[in-house]
Amino acid sequence: MRSGTAQKISNAILSCAAGFASFIFSLSALLYLTELDQKILASMVAGVFCLMISYMASERPNSESAKALAALGERLLAVEDGDLVSPAPAAVRKAMPKLATAVDTLFAEVRASIENAHALGMYDPVTSLPNRLHFRSEADKMLVDSEAGAMSAMLFVDLDRFKTVNDSLGHARGDQLLIMVANRLRVVVNAEFTGNSAARPLLARLAGDEFTMYLPAIESPDEVERVARRVVLAISEPFELCSHSVDIGASIGVAIAPDHGTTVESLMRAADIAMYCAKSRGGGQHCLFNAALAAEHQDNLDTERALSDAVQRGDFLLAFQPQMSLVTGAMVGAEALLRWNHPRDGLRLPGTFIPVAERTGIIAEIGDWVMGEVAALLGQWQRDGFAGRIAFNISPRQVERPDFFVKLRQTFGDAGIPLSMIELEFTETAAMEVSETILAEVASLRASGARISIDDFGTGYSNIARLQTMPIDRVKVDQSLIAGIETSEKSRVIVQAVIHLIKGVGCEVVAEAVETVSQADILRAMGCDTVQGFVYSPPMMEREFLSWTQRAEGRAKSVA
Repeated sequence: MRSGTAQKISNAILSCAAGFASFIFSLSALLYLTELDQKILASMVAGVFCLMISYMASERPNSESAKALAALGERLLAVEDGDLVSPAPAAVRKAMPKLATAVDTLFAEVRASIENAHALGMYDPVTSLPNRLHFRSEADKMLVDSEAGAMSAMLFVDLDRFKTVNDSLGHARGDQLLIMVANRLRVVVNAEFTGNSAARPLLARLAGDEFTMYLPAIESPDEVERVARRVVLAISEPFELCSHSVDIGASIGVAIAPDHGTTVESLMRAADIAMYCAKSRGGGQHCLFNAALAAEHQDNLDTERALSDAVQRGDFLLAFQPQMSLVTGAMVGAEALLRWNHPRDGLRLPGTFIPVAERTGIIAEIGDWVMGEVAALLGQWQRDGFAGRIAFNISPRQVERPDFFVKLRQTFGDAGIPLSMIELEFTETAAMEVSETILAEVASLRASGARISIDDFGTGYSNIARLQTMPIDRVKVDQSLIAGIETSEKSRVIVQAVIHLIKGVGCEVVAEAVETVSQADILRAMGCDTVQGFVYSPPMMEREFLSWTQRAEGRAKSVA
């Protein structure tokens, strides 16, 4: 083979190698790999050596070309030590200038690919802000370089109601909104820290609708809280998004070094905990981390772990509280109330663990247990002559599961329990937010005999027009509205208006947590249908509840 032809072949192979290397490093950028994979480099070196073998096989080597190839081999071996800068050896450039040029081109392509990979791997492609990896790396450097005892701060920013924008307008519009949010955060940074490069915050987008800001030097907690308030105000202003005025907000957690942590990881964890506190308070505000939040967070973690074990061990119980008609005085049903027989704390009420179960998703497994237990108990009671109706709560996390309604029907069908013996209770907020598909399934259950009720009415936001068209039978007025009706005229006016509203949409009214005869009499006069509370009975375990119902039936027969 002629020398010129062999040279062309070698150059062509080197060009392909350069393109392949560029592809590899571009792929690594898409996968957000920030460190070079030594195996890739080794493969590249092996590939170039293969090229050399092809070249040597295509042209009979002379002493000068052999020396050049040996020099090139040493240069290529230097890649394993990270040398991607040195040019092709002089011997190669002298004996085989085109090959030397091709080698230099290869390394130039690889260096360019590495730089592109680094840029893509360090910045968020939507907002162009530093991403999580870049932020943690830079914040760690700032924290290490700060003077001992110097104060710095971490802000964790989580957008409120962003999911609604994504769901209603689409992810493309959601990305546009994220860009707008990032720009407003930049404005806050520029306004607060103009001319002070040493204290200028590091701003980043972590993931989804989460942003963070690290302030490397602050004078006092008041300073960082002022910044947090400005961020809240900036994000609370409406966004104009494709002819839509979009209102969102921001929940912000604040942590301060060294009081709340001395590493980036500990500060981010503390700020995250504080952010969830702000979110739980309704959002649109900031919360400063403190010891009480840390203790509450640890308690939630302990509860989460214990709940997982409790589901496996079957540590749950059901208590039953009668619901009494204010018209006839008879029991019209009962609510099954969940109890956790904790191995250390004893019997725990739902308020101490249900929020954690909801947040972690364990509530779906607990809900399945409740359904199965109610079905099993009703099966036994029905054989003993019980004909009442049992109500139990349904979590939003349960109805989101595609198999929920099929599983519910199957559970009670297998136990031989007609759906007319159960009542499903949905919280007010959940009832307003479920999809039309879920409402259709609920309507189908109602058509099959199940009763449907809204629980805790008066604690959330209700769309009155939707309330009128929802497939519901009863509405339970929350205890927070009932508590003051004996002493407060304003409370009585509110409850009376709520009762009229509920009856106006064709539903029965159930009052929860009725504790005194006076409250029951007032509710009866207002037109309330049913009450549930200590005025008649506290929640009871199975044996006590069955005894109570038998005595109640006996009293009703004697009165009749």
